[in-house]
Amino acid sequence: MNTAFILIPDFILIIFAWALNRYTNLNKELWIGIEKLVYWILFPCLLLSSASRAVIDWGDNIPMLLLIAAVMIIIASIAYASKWILRPDPINHFSGTQTAFRFNTYIALAVAGRLGGEAGLALMAISVACIVPLSNMLSIITLASNTKHNIWLEILRNPFLISTVIGLTLNVSGIQLPEMIHNNLVRMGNASIPLGLMAIGAGLQWVSTKKDLTLVGMWVTLKLMVLPLFVLIGAHIINLPEPQRINAIILASMPTATSAFVMATRMGGNGAIVSVTISVMTILAGLTVPFWLAMAK
Repeated sequence: MNTAFILIPDFILIIFAWALNRYTNLNKELWIGIEKLVYWILFPCLLLSSASRAVIDWGDNIPMLLLIAAVMIIIASIAYASKWILRPDPINHFSGTQTAFRFNTYIALAVAGRLGGEAGLALMAISVACIVPLSNMLSIITLASNTKHNIWLEILRNPFLISTVIGLTLNVSGIQLPEMIHNNLVRMGNASIPLGLMAIGAGLQWVSTKKDLTLVGMWVTLKLMVLPLFVLIGAHIINLPEPQRINAIILASMPTATSAFVMATRMGGNGAIVSVTISVMTILAGLTVPFWLAMAK
């Protein structure tokens, strides 16, 4: 499939949901409910079912996973250190720092499956299962270090971490869930992708002030340009095979996670600036993702 058009089906869903939210009587509470359903139930089902049955070849995939993890930590450090240069509002800074390194798993899985079929989806599921815990830990550490929230408590009760750990534990131990339970987890997990994309569209918004435009611009640049560039350079240096290289670039080039908004607001941050960043990244990703995928081939 031509990478220039790879995100078109996803953006159709996103724009459709934005139009529904803006021009119909469907109220905000509906989309909040959908976002919570995806965040707390459906997406954890996808992670658990994918991680529990994925064929994990650690020998082949460890270099790719270490590369993504290392670059993510570097970008998180740069974003955090920017507070000493830009001297932004502390609440805005700790709220949005996570957007510079987190990735939208809904779009990543959709793109991986469309480009690589079952093999591509399985490889992305492995990546998500291993990298989501790191991205969530970095996000929680950033947010909790600036609030009264307990970092370890937030990590231990994160639904993505819980579902991933359970899935990987089942996988490594060789324990298989009963087929009926597994099939229902898969069905609920599959629903998370289209509903997650629609929740993104319904949440697209802007704010009236341009005060924090520099901050948003820095996060967008780090996430959509610097992070995938570092991953691409690293992939060539360690000579990653093409499937792993493309998978790493898909993950690295994604716009930030919509759950960043939920996490920021739940932990006392500024949800508005996170929503702005999510909106800008999601729109611009339509141009940047095909570019990075073309560069990866």
